[in-house]
Amino acid sequence: MLNTCFVRPEDETAADAIETIGDELTLFDDWMDRYQYIIELGRKLPPFPKEWEDDAHRVPGCQSQVWLEAQVDGDGKMYFAGTSDAAIVMGLVALLLRVYSGRTPDEIIATDPSFLSDLGLVQALSTNRGNGVEAMARAIRSAAAQENAKES
Repeated sequence: MLNTCFVRPEDETAADAIETIGDELTLFDDWMDRYQYIIELGRKLPPFPKEWEDDAHRVPGCQSQVWLEAQVDGDGKMYFAGTSDAAIVMGLVALLLRVYSGRTPDEIIATDPSFLSDLGLVQALSTNRGNGVEAMARAIRSAAAQENAKES
C-alpha cells in the first residue's frame, strides 16, 4: 500500500503528461505567470514526511535543497514523493513527478528529460535552477535504472 505522500499519475503516460504540461504552460502569456503556475503546482504536492528530509534523500546538484523518495508498488510501477525548501523548485519537483511518478522503470528511462528544454523551462530558469531540475530528472531516472538492475 502506497503512503499518501507519493504522487499518483494524472495522465495515462509520461508522454501525455508532458503534452498536458505544455498545453497548460501555453495558457500563460509570460514567464512570470508561468512561474506562478509552477509554484501553485508545488503547493499541491502531497506532504513529504519530515523524517525523509535528510542526506539519504537529498538530491545532489541542486542549489536549493531537494529531497526525493521512490517506492515500487506491487504493479511494478515506481512512485515518487518529493519536496524542496524553495517554492519555484518545489513546483519543478511537482512537474517532474507528474511526468515520472506512477510509471514503470522502463517508461521512466525511455522518457528523456529533454522535454524540460523543449517546453522552455530550462532556458527560463537561472543556470543553477536549470542544473538543479536536470539533477532531479537524473536522480529519478537513476532510481529507475537501479530498479531495473534489481529485476534482472
